[in-house]
Amino acid sequence: MKQSAELIVLSTTKVGESQLVVHTLSKEFGRRGFIVRPGKKTSAALFMPLSILEADVVENPKSQLWSLKDVSALDALGGIRGNIHKNTISLFLAEVLFRAVREGAYEDGLYEWCVRSILTLDALEGDFSNFHVLWLLDFAAALGFRPTFQDMLPFAGDDAALFKELLTSEFSEAMLIPMSGSKRTDLCESILRYLEFHTDQPIRVKSLSVLRELYK
Repeated sequence: MKQSAELIVLSTTKVGESQLVVHTLSKEFGRRGFIVRPGKKTSAALFMPLSILEADVVENPKSQLWSLKDVSALDALGGIRGNIHKNTISLFLAEVLFRAVREGAYEDGLYEWCVRSILTLDALEGDFSNFHVLWLLDFAAALGFRPTFQDMLPFAGDDAALFKELLTSEFSEAMLIPMSGSKRTDLCESILRYLEFHTDQPIRVKSLSVLRELYK
């Protein structure tokens, strides 16, 4: 039995010499891993983090690990793939989704929100250095616990005033708030602690240190 689905790639795990487990988020299956055999028709390049795919999901009656067939990209995401800064941000967003959304979990509307945010990042021009900070705040809202200024105070440390500015500004204004790469990292760490508190699980994101170095 198979059905067509749209999926967002979060990460991949190599299995043996010729297979990948592709960890995905979709409207139909929530957060779930699928087995894939890359080849001439299914290039491994399709499975970069945050790729938006269309594929046939093939059920395996003998295993919970189903497979993907006839995989294709719904959008080339040229704005992300052709920009090292956007591509690094995409790695961070994908890792947060992978760490924060439990395997098998389904959050109503989360897939659609993720697609909109990916396409927004892809299309942004000019200064998008604050995007991942604002994305984390919106991600908390997409999970059902939109932070207010008072909510963030226990996690904000010395950055309370900056959080107040971020939370009360329009998106276009918040994108232009000046801050250093290390300050953005501090804010992200505070928001991740907020997410850990509400999801009741650790969220250790290794790619955040890469963003810190990139935006020094």
